[in-house]
Amino acid sequence: SEDKVYNVLFLCTGNSARSIIGEALCNYWGRGQFRGFSAGSQPKDAVHPLALELLEHMSIPRDGLRSKSWDEFAVPDAPRMDFVFTVCDRAAKETCPDWPGQPISAHWGMPDPVKAEGTDAEKSLAFHQAYGALQNRIKVFSALPIASLDRISLQKAVDDIGRTDAGDVEVVSYPDFGQGVAVGSGRVDGATGFATNEPVQLALQGLDVLTAN
Repeated sequence: SEDKVYNVLFLCTGNSARSIIGEALCNYWGRGQFRGFSAGSQPKDAVHPLALELLEHMSIPRDGLRSKSWDEFAVPDAPRMDFVFTVCDRAAKETCPDWPGQPISAHWGMPDPVKAEGTDAEKSLAFHQAYGALQNRIKVFSALPIASLDRISLQKAVDDIGRTDAGDVEVVSYPDFGQGVAVGSGRVDGATGFATNEPVQLALQGLDVLTAN
């Protein structure tokens, strides 16, 4: 149903930065169609202050954000999740929690900004990079025509979003269809159509997901 509100859970280890930012951005960009949640397998005592400062700077609401265990979502009366995205960094040997049940899940891994070392500016940059990666992916995800996609197509779409490098995702304007979202390397040219060396998926509002070569 197009009126359905989809619950989206962002999981990482500490639930103090990446998954918290994912929750906040999902609630912001989801515009009522998606409700964001977050949790960690080994939650910290509190949300990292740089994550909260960044969200405030970007004018993203921070109400209700707190570091919590995924056990809160395993009880019978917890919200039922439709999507679960792990945002931990497998490349850094970080353990990614698994989620039971049958939600559509995908791995949207990225480095942990909490572990960034160096100057305050370098640490801030790490948080901005995580924020940018999550925002780009969530923008693409929230533009998918969820109600018109079957489970297999939807699973492929969220997997593709997770495999896309943060710098390769951009929102583009496509005159014939309104707002489009390009996923993958390359871009869509509004005047000439597709211009890319690799397949680009488009999530066009109200249309099926297309693949252009």
